[in-house]
Amino acid sequence: MNIKKTVSAAAAALMLMNAASCGEKSTSEPTASSEQPETSAASETSSETTSAVEEISDVPEISGYDLLWNDEFDGAEMDETKWNYEPHEPGWTNEELQEYTTSTDNVFVRDGELVIKAIKSEKDGKDYYTSGKVTGQNKTDFTYGKVVVSAKVPEGQGLWPAIWMMPKDESYYGQWPKCGEIDIMEVLGSSVDTAYGTLHYGEPHAEQQGTYVLEGTDYSKDFHEYSVEWEPGEFRWYIDGELYHTVNDWFTAVEGEDEKPYPAPFDQPFFVQMNLAVGGTWPGDPDDTTDFDKAEFEVDYVRVYQKPQYDTNVTKPEKNYREPLEDGNYIYNGDFAENEDLTDDVNWKFLLFEGGEGSAEISDNTMIIKTENEGTVDYSVQLVQPELPMIKGKKYRVTFDARADEERDIVVCVSAPTAGWIRYLEDTKLTVPTEKTTFTYEFEMKDKDDPNGRLEFNLGHRGSSATVYISNVRVEEIS
Repeated sequence: MNIKKTVSAAAAALMLMNAASCGEKSTSEPTASSEQPETSAASETSSETTSAVEEISDVPEISGYDLLWNDEFDGAEMDETKWNYEPHEPGWTNEELQEYTTSTDNVFVRDGELVIKAIKSEKDGKDYYTSGKVTGQNKTDFTYGKVVVSAKVPEGQGLWPAIWMMPKDESYYGQWPKCGEIDIMEVLGSSVDTAYGTLHYGEPHAEQQGTYVLEGTDYSKDFHEYSVEWEPGEFRWYIDGELYHTVNDWFTAVEGEDEKPYPAPFDQPFFVQMNLAVGGTWPGDPDDTTDFDKAEFEVDYVRVYQKPQYDTNVTKPEKNYREPLEDGNYIYNGDFAENEDLTDDVNWKFLLFEGGEGSAEISDNTMIIKTENEGTVDYSVQLVQPELPMIKGKKYRVTFDARADEERDIVVCVSAPTAGWIRYLEDTKLTVPTEKTTFTYEFEMKDKDDPNGRLEFNLGHRGSSATVYISNVRVEEIS
């Protein structure tokens, strides 16, 4: 850990307001607000908050930015002029198991680090979990800037650490997801080699997510620096200084209907928050392998920088729709004539989630998918091709050849990753035989135009790890 010293001026303590949760948020109706959100960078943080940076040493400067506020966690306890405890009962959101408390058993400062600790105990004869969640709401809110956090995550099934941002006034554009959410970092304790950066928005819920996978190590072994650059028309996510995800297109309410001017909802003050969840719909529950003695989310520092000025005169990028190939196929490299890097965002991508283990390669005009562990969900082992244009009113045909070393099931669909993960072609289970077989499915696009449809082959959680061979993949218009 870096040794740092920060002398902070006391900031005025403000009343704690309830912050929104990550994932499935409040279902209450939006309330109108007569107060417009502030938009100028210079006015986004109160004079009390700004004064929280007076004498600083060993905090690096960033070219083009000023340090707005920071916390190096050098005191004996959490600085409540910058952070709130946010208690919540179990099951408050995402079917999570933990109670968020204000106890110093769950949130404390140790050796220059903020520690959020999950604790397993027993209550009424059942497993009971407590943990911590801290927020900067009404204390360190700001609009636009660069957030830099150094943190070390815990390993363990069911553990879910997160660094993320929510708006100071969630009701201004409407309750989640219309209000927006900026996820700087999420890591699942069951897959600690993969970090996620995500933007949530819109109605229905839409999201754009990037991943950064470490090779030969994982995020639980050491501290890593997670950062996001938030500008009026673009977000950029970094890990250890490496750019891995960019988003510059989003909407607020129902796209094209009740939409607020771009770049809403990300034109209002947001605050940083950090928590360690236990269980829930995404990570799943802990099991006997989860070591709660080591269930600690450690944060070395939080630093927020801001440019002196931001150009707020931005326009929403025009949507670019992929053109089909000369033979009418919207799938690029559907004949697998070219070898590819299956980890990038060009054409085909192979993905593993939720305990899935396996590999994919192209050989002899065939995609060969080997499964070592089928994981816990359909998409634990997944082959996808994104940026598939879907136009309302059009009819499409999906065709491909497939065989397997042993007869087994897979699931195919056309999904909407930036439109709430709805399905244009419904999840379709099919049985792949040992002999090459042609599969054909037709569907009509009934939703709004979407340039970001995604063809998915899901090989997880099907009771088989038999190798699957896919070839001659086509998606084409039929009317």
